[in-house]
Amino acid sequence: MRILSGLQPTGRLHLGNYFGMMQPALQLQHEGEAFYFIADYHSLTAIQNAKVLRENVQNLAVDFLACGLDPEKAVFFRQSDVPEVTELSWILNTVTPMPMLENCHSYKDKIANGITPNSGLFTYPVLMAADILIYDSDLVPVGKDQKQHLEVTRDIAVKMNLAYGEGLLKVPKERIREEAAVVIGTDGKKMSKSYGNTIELFEEEKPFKKKFKKIETDSTPVPDPKPIEGSNILPLYRLVATPEEVATMEQEHRAGGVGYGAFKERLGDKMWDFFAEARARRADILSKPGYVEDVLQAGAAKARAVAKKTVERVRHAVGLG
Repeated sequence: MRILSGLQPTGRLHLGNYFGMMQPALQLQHEGEAFYFIADYHSLTAIQNAKVLRENVQNLAVDFLACGLDPEKAVFFRQSDVPEVTELSWILNTVTPMPMLENCHSYKDKIANGITPNSGLFTYPVLMAADILIYDSDLVPVGKDQKQHLEVTRDIAVKMNLAYGEGLLKVPKERIREEAAVVIGTDGKKMSKSYGNTIELFEEEKPFKKKFKKIETDSTPVPDPKPIEGSNILPLYRLVATPEEVATMEQEHRAGGVGYGAFKERLGDKMWDFFAEARARRADILSKPGYVEDVLQAGAAKARAVAKKTVERVRHAVGLG
């Protein structure tokens, strides 16, 4: 079973990215033949700065490998290293009705939020369809916010098969990821760069732990019981602590006698220890010049071998060449 997952390079990895996106994606490499790609073509719809894009791609590649991606088990590559995907995207565009794209929630949401869309944003679901269909993907895990785009992919594949022959493109199955718990930022809102409330995974120890001390709490005195509901500390602690450790902290909240400062310090220490192996792997990766690029190129070669066969099949079916 071939499983496909793509991630956009958005900058430095923070806890929200990891627990909401990367950790679930990494589990796929143990379930089948996993193809992971860095969606740099997609990022061009929002990032028009070459230096920033290259840095973001490099950072995501390093962080993905540091967090546990095994290039011996999975195929890992840059989207743009398989240019065949843009040719397939164009061919898919020719059978995709405009109303289908106009009705996509993500496109309508961008307009509603005052963002002036470019044509790349409008046809984003078609490129996503090409990403999926070009590798004969069997299964595509998506969040609820991407469910509609996968439905578009399936519809496009069916239209191609009806027009040019049954079985031309494999119609993938979806797996809707369970709704990941919202990772809370230092201000109690969803952790997001736009809110300036993020905690980056690979900061130095002192600034990393200092971020946890900035987590907003109420003014309950140290001797008094602390509320569990609405806590900005416990949701983060539950991500990395054992059930027994969580139960202990909850009991200490109920009993009183322990201040928020102590809870924050315990959380910072626990989170720092949780990523110890990832930091060690990251340091090792960065000590090997060219390693990341070698991994990406090896992955691209494997991915491109599959992509070329699909594009050749489609070109022949539609009458090109």
